[in-house]
Amino acid sequence: MKKTNFTKWLAAVFFLLASSSFAQMTPVGTWHTIDDKTGEAKAEIQIVDKDGVLSGRVVKTLRNDANAKKTCDDCKDDRKGKDIIGMQIIREVKPDNVTEYVWGGGGRILDPENGKEYTVKMRPQEGGQKLQVRGYIGPFYRTQTWLRAQ
Repeated sequence: MKKTNFTKWLAAVFFLLASSSFAQMTPVGTWHTIDDKTGEAKAEIQIVDKDGVLSGRVVKTLRNDANAKKTCDDCKDDRKGKDIIGMQIIREVKPDNVTEYVWGGGGRILDPENGKEYTVKMRPQEGGQKLQVRGYIGPFYRTQTWLRAQ
């Protein structure tokens, strides 16, 4: 009798641990963007899931630069001239049908500092504590690794 209870308890603990690690293998959450050129934290991004489609907004800046851009003057769509804080920079990202734990599905990401919009693929790494974010324009791409905010 004791062995059966212990086995059930052990199975429950294993299930909880496994499900919590899989829950982190998603881009959903709060992230610190890391500049791919300087290695410095730039901004905090909140990614949310609405009906299986991901979007992300700039929540706050992490830079102490008083001269940092505050609006997206170079944007070419509805975001032109808008404040970067609060701006939706990730749109229409869906799970990749081919590769597990990859999100893209034709979604787009905007660099509000230069107004360029890229096709995006996102891949959680290291148990979901890091997020590889790769933006494509044709065959060319740019990659950043974001860190999950605590």
